[in-house]
Amino acid sequence: MGPLNLALWAAGVALIVLGYRRASGPYRRYMALKEQDANVARYEAWRGGSRPDGKTGASVAMQLLRRQAQIGGAILIIGVALVFVGFAIR
Repeated sequence: MGPLNLALWAAGVALIVLGYRRASGPYRRYMALKEQDANVARYEAWRGGSRPDGKTGASVAMQLLRRQAQIGGAILIIGVALVFVGFAIR
């Protein structure tokens, strides 16, 4: 176990924590908006109306939040990869 291993593990763990923190908030808000949007769609279907273009403020916000969660997830995956590389290097 050399200093390179320790550095990779530390960097990996730091990226895992950073990625989780960046992804968790937008993901929770995205899921809440998705649920709310599905509820509105059910109501409009019951009412007999439909959205003219299908694009709402909530759908735009969901796209932004989904992208933020994807970036956070990518950071987390890179952190996990660094931890595995730290174990693989001898």
